[in-house]
Amino acid sequence: MHKKVMDTLLEFSLPLIGGVFLAVVWANIDPDSYHHLMEMSLLGNWFPLGESHPINFHWVMNDLFMVLFFGIAAKEITESCLPGGALNPMRKAINPLFGTLGGVLGPVAVYFAYTAWTGADEISRGWGIPTATDIALAWLVAKIVFGKSHPAVSFLLLLAVADDGIGLGIIAVFYGDPNNPAAPGFLLLVAGAMALAFAMRKKGINNFWPYVLGPGVLSWLGLMMAHLHPALALVFVVPFMPAPLSDEGLFAEDGEGSVGHKADTLNSFEHFFKFPVDIGLFGFGLANAGVAFSSVGHATWAVFFGLLFGKTIGIFGFSAFAHMIGFSLPKGMDFKVLMVTGVIAGLGLTVALFVAGVAFTDPGIEGAAKMGALLSAGIAPFAIMLGVALRIKKAR
Repeated sequence: MHKKVMDTLLEFSLPLIGGVFLAVVWANIDPDSYHHLMEMSLLGNWFPLGESHPINFHWVMNDLFMVLFFGIAAKEITESCLPGGALNPMRKAINPLFGTLGGVLGPVAVYFAYTAWTGADEISRGWGIPTATDIALAWLVAKIVFGKSHPAVSFLLLLAVADDGIGLGIIAVFYGDPNNPAAPGFLLLVAGAMALAFAMRKKGINNFWPYVLGPGVLSWLGLMMAHLHPALALVFVVPFMPAPLSDEGLFAEDGEGSVGHKADTLNSFEHFFKFPVDIGLFGFGLANAGVAFSSVGHATWAVFFGLLFGKTIGIFGFSAFAHMIGFSLPKGMDFKVLMVTGVIAGLGLTVALFVAGVAFTDPGIEGAAKMGALLSAGIAPFAIMLGVALRIKKAR
């Protein structure tokens, strides 16, 4: 009974939703105590990362915990590229990559169109806020709308990981800390991590821990020292882990009737980390969604419209174009499914909040922009209702 309740909680990502809800309520009832806890130093300034990277709860969630979350997302994408997967042969990945481009350019175009229409030039710096997708929330909604094993889930994962990578790059290039400018030379460490992981696979190393603690740590250090966000560290390593011969679907090792998780390294990695990551999403939501309700302004609507309309139009338009010129949508996806996928990708929330925090220095504009990111959570019920209205068939 207890296991059934826990499975239900995790199935619908209630820890994440609970963390977001608690953060919003807490930040509006007692903002001082909320921000004190989030920003309180856990190790002091003696830690090697120094003052530029204070070791607080927010840092632990975003720079350490999310490495594992992105790693599991990378695992699902890797398996989708195996025989039988939604993205196999690799040519099928071209369409979602087109969608990724549309999912970045569409929101930027809508954002600038809004600023031109309203004359609100003071918010033009925030164009990068609606470019990224909140993978955790989008993944949850996609599973509700499409079912666990629908190819649209793999499509959305690839698109979301890619546009989050682009979003983090935008932060480094356009919103970087002038005291800590990007140092791309350190990305050679990331390349070295990939080469090491490849060599380990060739040597027949099947335990996932050497990959996480060796190339994974090296990749993390490379991104950190390059002054880029290290959350994507395992995305460069996981694809080199020994994999099964074919894709058996999302979380196949946890399905009913399973006799234990698969012996391959990829599934062993996911089996070990999936539960703590699902539970840890509570902390991620708590650390990132603490937005005090502020006055709604031009930045609010520019961000919200960029996420809702820009993402939908951009992803649908670019992916549909790719489909028409010969780079087909994955089998099981049609234009109705593609449209709903574009809507779901408009869930910016925590990632958009993160970008808004570095895009503006004016507290008023920053608060209004964060309100737009917070409002994007309302896209979730809209996407679910749209899926029902369009009679999207779920894949179990």
